[in-house]
Amino acid sequence: MRSDASRLGLYLLLAPILLWLTVLIILPHIGLFLVSISEKIGPREYETGFDNYAAFFTEPLYWRTFGRTAIMSILATVLTLLIGFPIAYYIAKLTKGRTKTTLFLMCMIPFWVSELVRTFGWMILLRETGVFSNLLQSLGLVSGPVEMLYNDAAIMVGLVYTSILFMVVPLVTTLDSLDDSLIEAGYDLGGTSTSILREIVIPHAMPGIVSGCIVVFMLSLGNYLTPILLGGKDSLWFTGMIYTQFITRFNWELGSAFGFLLLALSSLVVFAGLKLSGQSLSNTMGRS
Repeated sequence: MRSDASRLGLYLLLAPILLWLTVLIILPHIGLFLVSISEKIGPREYETGFDNYAAFFTEPLYWRTFGRTAIMSILATVLTLLIGFPIAYYIAKLTKGRTKTTLFLMCMIPFWVSELVRTFGWMILLRETGVFSNLLQSLGLVSGPVEMLYNDAAIMVGLVYTSILFMVVPLVTTLDSLDDSLIEAGYDLGGTSTSILREIVIPHAMPGIVSGCIVVFMLSLGNYLTPILLGGKDSLWFTGMIYTQFITRFNWELGSAFGFLLLALSSLVVFAGLKLSGQSLSNTMGRS
C-alpha cells in the first residue's frame, strides 16, 4: 500500500515536467518534422518526400552557411571558455565573502536587460560614429572614422558577451567544490602552477567545462539577433536563413528541414564533445 502511494506521488511530481516536455517540445518537433518531409506539388497539395533536405545539399549557399555557422559557434565557445575560466577561477578560489558575491553579481548585471538591448549597446560602441571610433580619433591613432560593425569580429564579440555568464556559472559552481588543500598539496610536492592547473584544477572542473561549452555552443548556434544586427544583412548565419524561409518566403517546408538539420548538427557536436572529454551527460549536468 505504501509503495503504491509512493509511486503515485512520484508520478504526480513528474507530471508537470512530462506535460511540459510533451506539449512544448516533443509535439512541436514531431509537427515540424512532418512539415519538413512535405513536398508541395500544387496549391494545397503535398506529398511525402525528402526533397527539402536534398535542396540543402544541392545548393552551395545553404551548406556553406551551415558550415560557417558551425565553425563560428565552435570558435565562440572556445573563446568564451578561455575568457570565462580565469574569471570563474578568480571568483571561486581567490575571493571570499562579500567580494565573491559582488563579483558574481557584476557578471549577472548585463543579463538584467534583454539581449536586444545589449546588442544595440554594442552597435553604439562599434559603429562608425560610436564610442570606440571617436576614442581612437581623439587619441590620434586613426585619421578618420572607423567602422567596426558588420564583420565576423563584431559577431564574435557579441556572441561571447551574450553567453559568457552561461560559462562562468557552471565553472564557479564546480571550482567552488574543489578543496583548497589539494592545490596546496600540489605546491608542497613541487608542482608548478601549470602542472597543478593541468593535473588538479582542470580534471576537477571538467564537468563544468563541458556543461558550459554545451550551453554556450547551443546558444551561439541558435542565436539570431546578434549575428544579424552586428554582422549585417550579409552575415550569412543559418538561423537568419531559417527565418527567411519561414517569414519572408513562406516556405515552411524548407525552413522546417533547415531547423532539423540545425538540431542534428547541435546534437552531433554535443555527442562528439562528450566523447572527446570522456564525460557523460548525466554526470556533467549532475556535478555542474
